[in-house]
Amino acid sequence: MIQFWQHIYSNFNPIAFSFFSFKVHWYGIMYVLALLIALSMAKYIVKKDRLNISDKLLDDYFIWVEIGVILGARIGYFIFYVPNNSYYFLHPWQMFNPFINGEFVGIRGMSYHGAVIGFAIATFLFVKFKKAKLWQLLDIVAVAVPAGYIFGRIGNFLNQELIGRVTEVPWGIYVNGVLRHPSQLYEAFFEGVLLFLILFFYRKRRKFEGELIALYLIFYGIFRSFCEMFREPDPQLGFIFYHFTMGELLSFLLILSGIVIYFIKFKQIDNNLRKK
Repeated sequence: MIQFWQHIYSNFNPIAFSFFSFKVHWYGIMYVLALLIALSMAKYIVKKDRLNISDKLLDDYFIWVEIGVILGARIGYFIFYVPNNSYYFLHPWQMFNPFINGEFVGIRGMSYHGAVIGFAIATFLFVKFKKAKLWQLLDIVAVAVPAGYIFGRIGNFLNQELIGRVTEVPWGIYVNGVLRHPSQLYEAFFEGVLLFLILFFYRKRRKFEGELIALYLIFYGIFRSFCEMFREPDPQLGFIFYHFTMGELLSFLLILSGIVIYFIKFKQIDNNLRKK
């Protein structure tokens, strides 16, 4: 059994099926599943907690943020992970070109931290135009996203990308003949399963609106930084500062952002209580 697991990439095809010349990867299927799970979880929370949000508003919001996430993730990849990226910013349409030399290869290369920026911009615009409650929406997202994120990282694993560092642990997997940590699954557990459980069960005890999204940023940053210690640095970048990767440095900014949001919102609540 352990032998099969360690050589799983030799026994697994990342392409789920082909439709004529169009190849459908397991990663794409997992990505769609992640979106559906996140949206379903958001609707469950709204219904379970009896929040005054319609399904129509939630559906519209997820369309807005998904556009923001895709654009932010792709553009962020070129900002954070592609050296000498001036060509792409002079020819921005090439960031979204799924063809190389006339062959369809899909779009590869997404940045989670870029997705966060795209998500934040889309949320700000949505709240402004739809007059929705910002912190209420963000707290729902804080719980729903980790549930979907599980499948996103499983998709990375099935797509044989974002590989782990070299290891000797028995649960490692061989990638091109080298035993490595299945770091994508570590991320699926810590940034997905564990983070979801923490926020899902804590949501009933939250002290103020905005607390859950603040905690999400803090815990995600911590868990991502931990998992980065088992993930191979991006080959085009390597270590950015001593033994810190780009993912760790960007995650530190998430932690800092979460702490700032937490204390700003907490102080607002404290000031309101004092006025009463």
